[in-house]
Amino acid sequence: MRNKRIVKIGDLKIGGKEKILVQSMTKNKTEDYLNLVRELKRLEKGGCEICRIAIKTDKAIENLKKIKEAKIIKMPIVADIHFDYRLALKAIKVGADKIRINPFNITKEKEWREIIKMAKDFNIPIRIGLNAGGIREREKDIERIILDRLKRTIDFFESENFYDLVISAKISEPLSLINIYEEIDKNYQYPIHLGLTETGLPFEGGIRSGVAMGVLLYKGIGDTIRVSLTGDSLLEVVAGFEILSALNLRNDLPVIISCPTCGRCEVDLENIVKEVKKEIFKLNIKKKIKIAIMGCEVNGPGEASHADYGIAFGKKSGIIFIKGKIIRKEPKEIIVRKFIELILREKIS
Repeated sequence: MRNKRIVKIGDLKIGGKEKILVQSMTKNKTEDYLNLVRELKRLEKGGCEICRIAIKTDKAIENLKKIKEAKIIKMPIVADIHFDYRLALKAIKVGADKIRINPFNITKEKEWREIIKMAKDFNIPIRIGLNAGGIREREKDIERIILDRLKRTIDFFESENFYDLVISAKISEPLSLINIYEEIDKNYQYPIHLGLTETGLPFEGGIRSGVAMGVLLYKGIGDTIRVSLTGDSLLEVVAGFEILSALNLRNDLPVIISCPTCGRCEVDLENIVKEVKKEIFKLNIKKKIKIAIMGCEVNGPGEASHADYGIAFGKKSGIIFIKGKIIRKEPKEIIVRKFIELILREKIS
């Protein structure tokens, strides 16, 4: 259960009874300063709470330094380090709020010792982030290899009196992921970062991630999450909040529900839902409200009577309702605008 140590990342805390935070990772090259900054700003505006960036070169270190010194964003930045431990040292020096190292490709204890010393000097945490992609012996017990390497790594960090740790151990198989994280939760008191790796495109990846992480989160396992998708990094943030909201683990964003449509539907409901979602996003609502968009007037208010706000459509007009009570009828051409205006008037933002 979520009785973990509390670790500070920038101005945020994870672990203990702190809320579960949503992470993403930039897709632009860290060496491409302008596009990296655009992506970071877009992610922060979209609700991302912690963001990881790949650090592969000295140019990436230079750009990380520029971003931190200019205070371009408020959310903590995690420097993602593989293979070259010296990049971890440099990233810490230029202001990374946390670093992630993978003990499958940074393996020497003398290198871990240098990273630990630097992290202590700058008072930042380290994520021990194992990934099954680093395992070469595929015919063996992958779960056991991951857990054994994690134990060896944590034992060493603790022997060096370093405890500002976050743990992750990612794999692409949902059931194996559940097994691994249950073992981690049982054996360690450090905050846990959840993520299923190599999930695929947004639709398939969202489903696979939701299944794996949903089971773990329901059991009280996980302090931060990232939904890793082959696609727009902002979709990872949206998916993360949807998973947490579905389990009532976050209550600070609106939820949009809509019917699957049937032969009674007289409108292009899919595009209407997209339009409403876009407009609601602009309102920057920080409250869990349920917004229903239904394809017909016959069943709309009834099926969605539990929604805080709703619209349902006929052929040429639609109705707006609040908690199942119809309050007005509007022509189809203007109903979405009137609906958004109503929500805005309610001052829920």
